Amino acid sequence: MSFRKRQNEASLQEDEMRDRAPRKPTLKRDAQLAACLLLVVFASVLVATGWEIWSARQRTLSEIDTHNRNLAQTLSTYAEGVLTQSSMLLLGMAERLEEEGVTPALLQRMQKLGSRQEQLLNQLDELRVVDADGRWLMSTKGAFPAGSSSADRSFFQLHRDSPSHDISIGPPIRSRSTGEWVLTVSRRFENKQGQFGGVIVVALGIKNFLGLFGEIDIGKQGVISVTTANGQLLVRYPFSEKNLGQDFSRSPNFLRYFSGLKSGTASFRSGIDGTERLYAFRSNDRYPIFTTVAQGKHEALGTWRRQALLTAGVVLSLLAAIAVIGWRLIQTIQLRVQAEASLMAARERLLEVNRQLGELAALDSLTGLANRRHFDETLEREARRAAREGTPLSLLLLDLDHFKGFNDNYGHVAGDECLKQVSRELKRITKRPGDLAARYGGEEMGIILPNTSLAGAMHVAEQLLQRIQDLGIDHQASPFGCVTGSVGVASLHGTQGLQKPLELIEAADQALYRAKAAGRNCAQC
Repeated sequence: MSFRKRQNEASLQEDEMRDRAPRKPTLKRDAQLAACLLLVVFASVLVATGWEIWSARQRTLSEIDTHNRNLAQTLSTYAEGVLTQSSMLLLGMAERLEEEGVTPALLQRMQKLGSRQEQLLNQLDELRVVDADGRWLMSTKGAFPAGSSSADRSFFQLHRDSPSHDISIGPPIRSRSTGEWVLTVSRRFENKQGQFGGVIVVALGIKNFLGLFGEIDIGKQGVISVTTANGQLLVRYPFSEKNLGQDFSRSPNFLRYFSGLKSGTASFRSGIDGTERLYAFRSNDRYPIFTTVAQGKHEALGTWRRQALLTAGVVLSLLAAIAVIGWRLIQTIQLRVQAEASLMAARERLLEVNRQLGELAALDSLTGLANRRHFDETLEREARRAAREGTPLSLLLLDLDHFKGFNDNYGHVAGDECLKQVSRELKRITKRPGDLAARYGGEEMGIILPNTSLAGAMHVAEQLLQRIQDLGIDHQASPFGCVTGSVGVASLHGTQGLQKPLELIEAADQALYRAKAAGRNCAQC
């Protein structure tokens, strides 16, 4: 009996060992799979986060380039307008001098006319007439010392030696009348024998250009400049006398990025102060100048950098948490189910956060209405649906009347509160699930009305205008005495075929212009 008992016990031990033997490779394999999974998660999250940060940086740079290009175009148009006014003034006076001759009476009339022009052309510092020898004949600054001469000035020598009647834009010089830095716009005139009779020159005060440039927010490291087509600096903000008239025609940056191009963008380190900037430039179509707008690259990317650091911190924190969980998972396979449940819960929370962020990304932070991006997406989607189902689609564009005057009188805080109140009325009037009220831009708002005819849309527009007027928001700068709006209404029908949403927007925008032309506080279609 004792032998048989020992035999049974040995058999039981062998069976137990056979049962345990397969578990060790299984546990090891599970640990290896868990380690591989952690590596994949780490690599995926790091790659995805890196890609997102890099993409955000590219988007930021693209937005900065777009902003700088638009600003350069605007300033180029501004400079063109100033030069055009100067050219017209020079042309008119040259014709008088050539027809009537240089007489004291004519010079006196020209002095009075030039003085009046200073009120219309703020940049005008002085208007001067010099004879064929460079002697001063007339100045809008009044009397001048006898023997005053401009014979040594480059603009005089250019017109004296060239028969061209085109205007010339000269480099910055100090005015001998006022002592201020000025730009010269000059033109030759001829005597009655067709010979060189002298030069008419308009002096434009550089400080007036700098005053405008200083009002533009381009950051502490930003630069705005106006340069001739051959690379000579005319005006630069921030102002420094040592930079005036500097010649960049041989500069590597000028030759590489600016020479021969009409417009463009670039990023390089400034040859003046060594600051790396993001540049946008625009060459003028009428005059041989180009305007440059630049922002400090480090400064311009500040917002992106802070967001990138925040994102990286959150992701690294998340990866650290996953690492701890993974380590415990490898050490204690018994807690695998609980760990997986925790990861699923974290995933659900992350999805919920992403969903909430998606909702916030579609809203305008001030008014609570849909933002422009959501508006564009919805309009395109509804246009396709209207074409597919053969139903009408209407669009309302609302613009608050004289809203700039409202902001000027009551301040931007009151203006924001006004927008909020009007936005609440837009929300109340868009009751159907498919309707969408959005902030289109500034004080302009839009309402998308699917499956709504033009007559129905006009009815909604009239109700909206009445509700806005019923708010009774005081507006002394408006002839109506309170805040009102103008509405443009447009509609298309699916039977017309798939329409581009831009066509519907343009139609509503034209209707909005008609509403404004009709006296405002009305709706037009």
